[in-house]
Amino acid sequence: MERVRFMRSAIAGFVATAAIASFLSPPAQAQEQPASYPSRQIEFVVPFPAGGSADVIARLVAQAAAGTWRQTIVIQNRAGATGQIAGEYVTRAPPDGYVLLLATASTHTVLPAFKPSLPYDTVTGFSPATLVSTFPNMLVVNPQKVPAQPVAAFIQYVKDNPGKLNYASTGQGSSTHFTAELFKLMTGTRMTHVPYRGGSTGHADLISGNVDLTFDNMASVLPLAQEGKLKALGVASLERTPLAPQIPAIAETVPGFEANSWVGVVAPPGTPAGIVERIAKAFGDGVQRADVAKRLNELGAAASPNTPAEFVKFLREDRERWRRVAREAGLSAGN
Repeated sequence: MERVRFMRSAIAGFVATAAIASFLSPPAQAQEQPASYPSRQIEFVVPFPAGGSADVIARLVAQAAAGTWRQTIVIQNRAGATGQIAGEYVTRAPPDGYVLLLATASTHTVLPAFKPSLPYDTVTGFSPATLVSTFPNMLVVNPQKVPAQPVAAFIQYVKDNPGKLNYASTGQGSSTHFTAELFKLMTGTRMTHVPYRGGSTGHADLISGNVDLTFDNMASVLPLAQEGKLKALGVASLERTPLAPQIPAIAETVPGFEANSWVGVVAPPGTPAGIVERIAKAFGDGVQRADVAKRLNELGAAASPNTPAEFVKFLREDRERWRRVAREAGLSAGN
């Protein structure tokens, strides 16, 4: 009888110890992943509709990373709310590296300046892996609707027609929205904001003349200018970009004017550092491949990979910059 009681006690103790160990230890899969990752298909979430510059670049770099890993990367477009829908989806995903998000200037540094009440922090609420590509925003106009050029003449034209010109953006709180507002702030001009859900619809309306201009990213609108559908007046970089040296920098007329767009890769919060580093390396190496870098240049973008720590620093600094613009221009959700 004593032996039976002893055996029952020993078994109960073993079960309790195993349960505690199981609770305290991370899942076996998570422990194994940094060395074996990735061992299956990856979902890459793009926060804008298919066909825009963010989507094009995402597919380009995903293909390069997939080749490095020899794993399939599937693009999922989850557009809406200037990236908030996609952001919330990824923050709730398992922290195992199999759901990634294409982060952009609009979604991760401009939107939080415009909408401080986001349900996640755009830096600490993710596991930033690497910056992928940078490109300046560009002022383009419908030449039939806006006859004035160069930039100085355009500014005077807007001042002579206060509030009459409409500018398209890729959404409230987007990089294109804030670039135009920064331009208005620095030039003392007035224009009317027309937000769209992504760039392609706004571009169609701009070409048809339903809106007059936009400050969209160069990767998106340079091809339209090269085709003669729009007129490029200036790039929002401090100096002319070697990707289109014939187009003046707006800063040549408006000293200090600068507004760059970018894309990067982030993972869900809590993703192990080893996996984040592997993500950074695969996308960083992929974007620097000669064929990928050449294609980016054709789009008006430049490969700009960095380390996870450098990307975190970049995100914090860029977000604070746009917060200052929001305060000075009185921009916030609902305005």
